[in-house]
Formats: sequence, C-alpha cells, structure tokens
Amino acid sequence: MTVAEESQHHEHHGTLQKQLGLRSLILFGLAYMCPIIVLGIFGVIAGLSQGGSSGSYLLATVAMFFTAMSYGLMAKHFPVAGSAYTYVRSALDSRLGFVVGWTILLDYLFLPLVIWLIGAAYLKGEYPNVPIAVWVVTFIVITSVLNVLGLKVADRTNFVLMTVQLLILILFVVLSITHLLHGSQSLVSTVPFTGGGFGPLTAGAAVAAYSFLGFDAISTLTEEAHDARRNVPRAIVLVALIGGAIFVVVTYFVTLVAPGGTFSNTDSLAADIAKTIGGSLFGAVFLTGLIVGQFTSGLAAQAAVARLLYAMGRDRVLPERVFGWVSERFHTPVLNIALCGVIGLGAIFLDVTTSTSFINFGAFTAFTLVNIAVIAYFLRNRGQGLSGMRYLLLPGVGALIDGYLLTQLDSKALVLGLSWLGIGVVYLLVLTRGLTKEPPVMAAIVEAE
Repeated sequence: MTVAEESQHHEHHGTLQKQLGLRSLILFGLAYMCPIIVLGIFGVIAGLSQGGSSGSYLLATVAMFFTAMSYGLMAKHFPVAGSAYTYVRSALDSRLGFVVGWTILLDYLFLPLVIWLIGAAYLKGEYPNVPIAVWVVTFIVITSVLNVLGLKVADRTNFVLMTVQLLILILFVVLSITHLLHGSQSLVSTVPFTGGGFGPLTAGAAVAAYSFLGFDAISTLTEEAHDARRNVPRAIVLVALIGGAIFVVVTYFVTLVAPGGTFSNTDSLAADIAKTIGGSLFGAVFLTGLIVGQFTSGLAAQAAVARLLYAMGRDRVLPERVFGWVSERFHTPVLNIALCGVIGLGAIFLDVTTSTSFINFGAFTAFTLVNIAVIAYFLRNRGQGLSGMRYLLLPGVGALIDGYLLTQLDSKALVLGLSWLGIGVVYLLVLTRGLTKEPPVMAAIVEAE
C-alpha cells in the first residue's frame, strides 16, 4: 500500500472506540460460540464417543483451555485487531502466517455448508420422506437470493440471543432431570464421562471442539476493549471455560436420557429427545428455534464469506476480476455469493460428522500454530522475565493436544483438509515466486476476524 493509499484508507476509517468491559467481551464470546449448538451435534458426539459425550466435551474443554491461554498471551503482546493470522505472522513467520490465513479461509468457506447441513438434517428427521437434498437446496437458494438482493441483517443482539439459547438449554436440562426422576432413574453416573474408552472419547472430542469455535473471536475486539491487555486474555479463557461447563452439564443429563452410542437418527437425535422429555409441543419449539437459528446463522455466514472473498480480491490476494467484482445492479458480490452456494451443495454428499471435522481441521491447524507462536515469542524474548510455565510448558501441552486431536478427525475430513492445505502451499509458492519474496498481507483476514 502506497503512502497516498494508506492516507486515503485512514481518511475513510474512523478510530475504534474503547467501550467494552469484561462482561461485554464475555457476552460477545458466548454469543459467537452459540452454546445451543451442543444439542445440534449431540447425536454425532454420542455416536463417536460411544455414549461418553460429557467425557469428550471435558477433553475438548481441557484442550481449549490451553489454547485459550495462548490466545490470551498473544492478545496481550499484540493488542491489535486480528487473531491467529496476526499472531503467527508476527511471532513466527509471514509464510506460516499465510498458511494460517489460508486455513482460516477454509473455515469461512465451509461454515455455511455445515450450518445448512445441520438444519437440513433436523428437518430430514422431522420429515423423513423428503430427501435431505431438498432442504439443503432450499436453504442455499433462499439465503443466496437474500444476500444477492443486499438484505441487511441487523447486528447480533447478544442479550436476546443468549437469553433465548440459555432458556432452551436450561429447559432441556430441567425436563431431562424431570424425565429421569419420573422413571426412577439415578442422576449420578460415570457413564457419560467414560463412554467407550479413551479412543472413542478423543474421537468425540475432536468433533466436539466445533462447539467452541468463537472463543478466539474475542481477540478481534482488542482495540475496542477497556484495559485490553488485562480484560481480553481473561475473557478468552473465561468464555472457553464457561462454554465447556455448559456443554459438559447439558450433555451429561441428555446422555442419561439417551444412553449409548448407536442411534438410527444420529444427525438429528436431540429433536427426538426433546419430544421424549417434553412432548410434541416442546419438540416443536426446540426444532423451530434450532432451524431459525441455523437459517439466520447461515445467512450471516454466507454474507461474511462473500465479503471476505471480495476484500481478498480487492487486495489482490485472490484474482481481482472474479473475487473483487461487485454487481452494478445489486451492489453485492454476486459471484462470491454464488460460489459459496455451490460449495454448500457439498452438504448433499456429506454427513454432519465429516463436515464438522472438516471445519475443525482449519481450527486445529490455527490453534496448534498459535500455541507454537507463544513458544517462539518466549524464545525471542527470554531476557524479559517471561514465565517458562506460561510461555513454554502450557502452550507446548496445548500444541500437542491440538495436534493429537487433529489426527483424530474423520479420515475423509483429513483428506479434504490436507488437500486444501496443499492447494494453499502451492498458491503461496506461486505468489512468492518460490518463497523468494514476502507473501501478500491478508488484510481482509484481519478485518474479518
């Protein structure tokens, strides 16, 4: 960017105001995390863990705790907007930073697919005679048309969303407990934590991490937070722990209602459990709330990735003529929206396990490298009194756990993820002419994160 362009850039962008306290940061992180997703993928985790969903979520919480600590440390030392891409680029290497940015793009590109698939799976469970492809295409067509027309969705109203989600989760737990007591079943059991043993529990944890995606997004608010060096790290860790506690408690009682790991409707199990514990009325309320949530989430996710691709095209990280094009009629990046829709059609051929694992491939890759970035920062600044425990041991454990969970993902997801990573490496070699020059800065990734 030239001096003139940089000056013009700053003329059109005001300074971010510091207006968020610790409570607001925690609320943002929880809203972004979307706690109700624990019910959306409960059947998948139960199947993989062989009835040990709580154990899988406990393992995932431990992994996320170590990673959250690393995010907190990097947010303290690099108090600017941006997340994994910024930290790895700054503490490790610009080329590794590009790789992280590429894996983050994977999450953005395929998140709408996962959202549409989960919603379609629950509608398929309710209307078994309707092919799942019908629901997937319906989601894609409606959201794509709305995004092309430029429908502006209101900003996330955190208090309302969190209140509704928490009420449904609390009601789900209360009705589960009531159902168990009426059946004279014990409320104390170790089975939800042990499942089929360590192997199945780690396989479940590798997918359960999908529920945590969003705790790291707090770091994007660094420039708008009061006492950011103190509050942002605290909020990141607290959101990971609070989210983990919610997931463990909810899955514990739901597992007692529906024990085991073999179900005929794994992808939409929670809807049937809702009917079991609360009758048809609660089942309908739960399904409606989940589908509406998935639809609005998919609408926002598609709009976000279309904007991200446009910004990357504008920055010439991607071909400008395609990705940087905006329709003169609708004033929206129509080609990018259409591309997202085409990718979403892949949901017809995937299941929830594979698709969530695919998303987690990008997440675990970024998480692992952020932990390594903390270690690199420590090695470069050893004379500044940094704690070896916090900057070396804990992130080292975090990197090992994240790396191990990465290997436990669905085999199809690993193949797809490694293929995506390979494309990114080849593209990096082209952009840098065989690593002989610096890769372009992914300003769009920083803005999106």
